[in-house]
Amino acid sequence: MNSFVLNLLDATHSKEIVNVTSFVGEDQTGSFGLLANHSRFMTVLSTGVAKYRISDGDWRYLAATGGVLYFKKNVLTLCTYRFLLDDDYNRISQALEQQLLLEEEKLQTFKKSLHTMEEEALMRLWEIGKKEVM
Repeated sequence: MNSFVLNLLDATHSKEIVNVTSFVGEDQTGSFGLLANHSRFMTVLSTGVAKYRISDGDWRYLAATGGVLYFKKNVLTLCTYRFLLDDDYNRISQALEQQLLLEEEKLQTFKKSLHTMEEEALMRLWEIGKKEVM
């Protein structure tokens, strides 16, 4: 059976998976599948759970927060901010949901901090402007 290599790259680590026979993912246009010897292909993967199969084994699951997917010369590369791998769909779905909630909390904290810094900068500019008028 024909196979290809799946390279996964994120902000903290990478993983190479060999003997992949099929990959199913989703982009803005909907679900798609890739097999070995597919023509060159590039898309932006939607945030969610994709799946792949090694040889004739069971499906394995890949959760990713979006990313760029590129297939060339029997190598499928995914560059994403974060990815998770698991054999259990329910477990990986829950892990992705927790990951997204945590990142949303971090984003809210960052936005609040940025807003506070903006307010302080405006106050200092206002005080400098008052001193120049006097």
